[in-house]
Amino acid sequence: MRCESFSNDLVLSACDCLVLGLDTEWAKSSELAKLNEATNGLLKQLIETEEISTKPLKMTQIVAPAGLQTKLLLTVGLGSPGSRDANVYSRAAAAALKVIASKKRGIVRVVGFQGTGLSLRGAVSGAMVGCVGQDLFRKEKSLYQPDCIQWVGLDEATVQAGVILGESINFTRRLVNLPPNYLYPETLADEAKQLGRDDSVKVEVWDRKRLEAEGCGALLGVARGSVRDPRLVILRYNGAAADVAPTVLVGKGVTFDSGGYSIKPTDGMLTMKCDMAGAATVLGIMKAAVQFQVKHNLVAIIGLVENLISGDAFKLGDVLTARSGKTIEIHNTDAEGRLVLADCLNVALDQKPARIVDFATLTGACCVGLGLEISGLMTNNEAWQSEIKKAADACGEYTWPLPMHAFFTEQIAGKIADIKNVGEGRYGGAMTAAKFLQEFVADVAWTHIDIAGPAFLDSPKPWCDAGGTGTLVRTFVELLSN
Repeated sequence: MRCESFSNDLVLSACDCLVLGLDTEWAKSSELAKLNEATNGLLKQLIETEEISTKPLKMTQIVAPAGLQTKLLLTVGLGSPGSRDANVYSRAAAAALKVIASKKRGIVRVVGFQGTGLSLRGAVSGAMVGCVGQDLFRKEKSLYQPDCIQWVGLDEATVQAGVILGESINFTRRLVNLPPNYLYPETLADEAKQLGRDDSVKVEVWDRKRLEAEGCGALLGVARGSVRDPRLVILRYNGAAADVAPTVLVGKGVTFDSGGYSIKPTDGMLTMKCDMAGAATVLGIMKAAVQFQVKHNLVAIIGLVENLISGDAFKLGDVLTARSGKTIEIHNTDAEGRLVLADCLNVALDQKPARIVDFATLTGACCVGLGLEISGLMTNNEAWQSEIKKAADACGEYTWPLPMHAFFTEQIAGKIADIKNVGEGRYGGAMTAAKFLQEFVADVAWTHIDIAGPAFLDSPKPWCDAGGTGTLVRTFVELLSN
């Protein structure tokens, strides 16, 4: 699928589909004036009679409108410029392309999207997300990418920046959507290695032997139940001077989570291929950051395991020794992601980082507290957390800070080991999980992001098919680029 800027005659140039974005100030649009004149006033009449709506994401299809060289005109509402949410452009473009992608198309031309570089990049990336589905193995696809998307009024640099974002989000989505018999620790490590084809990225993979030598007892404990060997992958990118401390991105990569002996019910286990979404998010961010040549030193660390049941699987009551030397009582084998991250965070400290951020589908408790569209932020450094939230707000991705009071630490105190891997009872589970992770970051500025809600859609949305979403890839690429 190509994406390009378009500056030829909007009325005379033929296309398969014309997407027209309309906000409440549509009467000021020169492009709409041209299209309205070509249709003998039809568009203006339909808008004024509210047959066509400017409300956000409301769409109307007109087949082969007289006067225009297109087989289909699709209007999509953009709302009021003054009160527009930051995600309207990306979602409107995605929703429009998702409708158009119901069948094979050639040229799709998009007009009516005007605004800041941030919002326009969001529109381009959103369009690329909207026309790509989760149906990786279906012979008959439910969504088809058009051959080309042309953007009226956007310069080529903006379009190509949006393409990088869109490709990186879809890369993350594809990894999350791959079934666990295709994507497991070894093959996900291979996906990470592909980023090393760029000379600016160095990739290091730790196999089981290296993990044992490094004393990664927490990660290895989770991996014991599977015949698939675990991996830990480190990617390094230098976009600044060698003496500048890096930002470290850490991702949870549990490629399938049965819950272990604390086994999940069938309904809860069916989508647990998505428990590696944190690792996929990190790889998506790195992919885009490298292409943008961001002026930061970055290190990405992903811990890759399967959490399964066997005669050697870790058990409730076991004590594991993490790489840091801290001992951990296992009170729930379904609280495994924090064990994987514990060793990854300790490896992150070896990189002498300026700051750390980790991404993880960590707790159902975060979904209970914040719903399914909001990622939880927990931190030991409010300035770093605020920087992340500001970038997310600008991109229209939802995050919200959760408290990290000292009494949550008391709830993970162990009786026979230093700490235990769950808190006391069912309450505050997102925060006690974060407090567990905080035990492994020393005094480095660190923010934990629980993406359990928005990382995976059980059912489709107007702007995205079901499955992986690529949440926060765009936020962090924009943050690092600026």
